Amino acid sequence: MDEDRLPINPDDVAAAAGRIAGVANRTPVFTSRALDERLGATVYLKAESFQRGGAFKFRGAYNTVASLAPEDLARGVVASSSGNHAQALAIAARLAGAEATIFMPRDAPASKRAATEGYGARVIEFDRYGDDRETLVAELVARDGLTPVHPYNDPRIMAGAGTATRELLEQAGPLDLVLIPAGGGGQLAGGAVAAAAVAEPPRVIGVEPAAIGQWRASLDAGRPAQVEVRRTIADGQQLPSPGELTFAVVKQLAENVVGVTDEQMLAAMGYLFERQKLVVEPSGSSALAAVLSGVLDVHGLRVGVVLSGGNIAVERFVSLLAGAG
Repeated sequence: MDEDRLPINPDDVAAAAGRIAGVANRTPVFTSRALDERLGATVYLKAESFQRGGAFKFRGAYNTVASLAPEDLARGVVASSSGNHAQALAIAARLAGAEATIFMPRDAPASKRAATEGYGARVIEFDRYGDDRETLVAELVARDGLTPVHPYNDPRIMAGAGTATRELLEQAGPLDLVLIPAGGGGQLAGGAVAAAAVAEPPRVIGVEPAAIGQWRASLDAGRPAQVEVRRTIADGQQLPSPGELTFAVVKQLAENVVGVTDEQMLAAMGYLFERQKLVVEPSGSSALAAVLSGVLDVHGLRVGVVLSGGNIAVERFVSLLAGAG
């Protein structure tokens, strides 16, 4: 698929940036002399934990909801999510005066479910290891006429998510490399499109849990591949396959997707908390984990790292870092 036939382009990301301006937060970028010295690089940390809903997901959810026709909003919106898209869509729907229904895995963090319900959404449980989430959503759409808002395989979601990288490049200036967590791929795809639009495009690399490896399997196969959903602390990236649309973008515009272990993510979470005073959830730490662990050598580079979210309960945060998770 050539670039002009990709699901989104830089104009879509720019339009999304305009649509979310004044509603979504322009999240901060942090730097650290100690981190730079440790890695021999200049590192910029884009902290999406400061976004509404605690993660980058609000960008795409609001861009999508704000793009819907009134009659589609009136029917209510529905999605499946382990938590961050759930919260983001619940907030966006409430701002638009629409009802939201969310399918959430039974083992999703209780804090994410509580927040989603607190924002006014109806939550329906499912088994992420046995149920097909896409089928569940499709059945409810067919039965009740709800409007589906896919968490990643939607051009509007991808464009909205890409605004985080667009902002990062505006805030940090020219970069050699941008590292982005990879789950379903909305953020990675949108970020790759945003990066390709600047005068000096940086390389873009995604980072996924090695325990899942859906992106590695898919890139090796040349198409979205289905993998077994194994257990990992990174619940936000615990998916069986990339999206068809996100894969098309990532395959063409991203350099690679690498894997990190749960232990490497825990080490990144601990580092961010102790040295940077930032609370980041496991999925949100994955991109930094790739450089702290040496999976990627960034010596001599200007590197942007997206910390994609910080939605984690204090009890789980403490237990994970204490080795009980």
